[in-house]
Amino acid sequence: MAYEEFAEVYDRLMTEDIDYEKWYKFIKNIYNEYNVRPYNILEMACGTGNLTKYFAKDYYNISCFDISEDMLSIAYKKLRNYKNVCIRHMNMLDFKFNKKFQSIISICDSINYILDIEDLKKVFKNVYNHLEDKGIFVFDINSYYKLSNIIGNNTFIYDEKDVFYTWENEFQDNIANFYLTFFVYRKGMYERFDEFHQERAYRSDEIIDLLKEIGYKNISVYDGLTFNLSSTKSTRINFVASK
Repeated sequence: MAYEEFAEVYDRLMTEDIDYEKWYKFIKNIYNEYNVRPYNILEMACGTGNLTKYFAKDYYNISCFDISEDMLSIAYKKLRNYKNVCIRHMNMLDFKFNKKFQSIISICDSINYILDIEDLKKVFKNVYNHLEDKGIFVFDINSYYKLSNIIGNNTFIYDEKDVFYTWENEFQDNIANFYLTFFVYRKGMYERFDEFHQERAYRSDEIIDLLKEIGYKNISVYDGLTFNLSSTKSTRINFVASK
């Protein structure tokens, strides 16, 4: 399963690379723009709980889930003292809660990990069924342009403190294959971990058509963490859709 052996390394690299506070503030701005005052929020594919913690500190009632138990074990350590957080081990394809939410969110291109478009339709339908009327769904994707042209068939090498890793990629038939090799310095020696991940490249129109088919309304598409319209050269695309 992805991330099993290096959840702690992943958490460290993600917190160094991603500004979760900026992401949190962007989502809060979306709530203001859409005049939504959510008291129950669901975060899908929460990983190690970095975004979740910002909502928890701001006294939102937030439920979250992830498919990786190892990631969730780290999230639990961060969030266990917050009484307003509910953590579950679930899959985006078939998650189930006995309540509805004013907002459901998913960040860090988790949607791209859904490789089959019919499965993506199931995810969007499940989200829709868990939203209250006028609730909003906020999520992002790595753009088709980014996965096909920037990541594409390229190789990247990173040399961080105590961590060295290579990231080899291939792009074919709308699928980006990621081959990652990590060397992590522990107890006087480097330990190797290998990971394989896949993301599907979706075009914005595909996403919009699916959302409309299910019944979402007021669908907006933004460039990254802004309210600017996305373009053909956008690398990260944010979607906001209401029920």
